[in-house]
Amino acid sequence: MLTLGLAPAAHGANRTGRVFTGDRSGDFLFAALSRTGFANQPQSHARDDGLELSDMRITAAVRCAPPANRPTPVERDTCLPWSTRELTLLRNVRVLLCLGAFAWDAALRLIATVDGADSRPISPRPRFGHGAEVSGLPYSLIGCYHPSQQNTFTGKLTEPMIDAVLHRARELAQQPI
Repeated sequence: MLTLGLAPAAHGANRTGRVFTGDRSGDFLFAALSRTGFANQPQSHARDDGLELSDMRITAAVRCAPPANRPTPVERDTCLPWSTRELTLLRNVRVLLCLGAFAWDAALRLIATVDGADSRPISPRPRFGHGAEVSGLPYSLIGCYHPSQQNTFTGKLTEPMIDAVLHRARELAQQPI
């Protein structure tokens, strides 16, 4: 499974060198990954902290920390070739877990560029929502609200909600082709 976030946070991944490491979004995400068997420990503070992921890779739609911590569509599209190359190298990925609507949109654009799709847009365009699923594409997509403080502190995203999405993503990844 490939988990797609937005961009490296200026005080998290940009500082530590690993996506979702060293910030509160990562604290929430890695705790969930640990509870659901995707990570060997519930926290990540530095690149050499012993964290190991299982059946999971985490990346970002935008590859550098954007101004005001808000990536733009231009940045997303500029980084798309790197995401395309990364996904083509990950031959066992069957599910894209999209953390937020921005990542969902980036994943739809990404899928259109791999496996000879010649950058054709996916139509009709599936709508993002927490727990939204799309299958019948080269990859299954599943949506999850982003684990930002804005979402977790307000209860828009809770531990049971993210755990349910992660369990469902695992189910999708284990389905026969």
